[in-house]
Parts: sequence; structure tokens; C-alpha cells
Amino acid sequence: MELPKVASLGEYIRQQRQQAKISLRQLAAQAGVSNPYLSQVERGLRKPSAEILNQIAKGLHISAQALYVQAGLIEDREPHSDVLAAIRADVTLTGRQRQVLIDIYESFCKENRADTAQPPQSAEHLGDGPVHPLNGITPDSREG
Repeated sequence: MELPKVASLGEYIRQQRQQAKISLRQLAAQAGVSNPYLSQVERGLRKPSAEILNQIAKGLHISAQALYVQAGLIEDREPHSDVLAAIRADVTLTGRQRQVLIDIYESFCKENRADTAQPPQSAEHLGDGPVHPLNGITPDSREG
């Protein structure tokens, strides 16, 4: 998953804040930090902790993972997913809309991984007996 290219974590946070139409003051209050501190983070003068990044992500309604990757705290673990990169890069969506789409997409992926982890059931396990290959009638389902 490729995140939008920005010079720094602070620039990325500022971009997300502006797209979400949240003031610096509002985000600082939601993240539980002071206005000057958040301003310094956005200008690249301070490097916030993982806990502060989590609070900022909540305030912006974006994935904390996106901020962790941007901060270099974790590696980008989904290089195969162009879908996530496209969602995160789409500037026409609000932060909340992006997060909802990401959550839905990730839930589908998780569901599909769970489905592929289970062996498929044969037709014999689904009914009372073997299914005739031509008409789908089991021996017990015939009238008579």
C-alpha cells in the first residue's frame, strides 16, 4: 500500500487536517495536546509518540497505521494492495469517508482470508446423502 508522497509526517498530518476541514485548535483538543505542540509537529519540529499519533488519527478519522507508517514506526505491510493506496490518495474523499472505505475493504479481505482457510465442504456433508449429479435429488428426498 503506497501512501501519498509527502516530505514529512507533519506535512502529512497538516494535509489530512486540511482535507478534513478541521482547525489546528480543534485537532489539538481532540488529540489532547496543546496548539503549539501540534503546530510544531506539523512543521516537523517535534516527533510525536505512538500514543499521540493514535489520538491524532482518531481526531482526523484516519487509520493510525497510516500515521505509523508515515512516521517510520512500522513498515508498510500491504504492498499488494493498490486499493488501499488509491483510497488514501483520493483527495476528493473526506478523512472519515476514506476510513470507512478502508474499514469495509479490510473486513472483506479478512472475511475472504477466513473463508479460504477452511476446507470446502463436499455436497455429501451438506445434505442427507449423496446428490445425483444430473438432477440433484438425494435418495431420501424422493417422493413415493
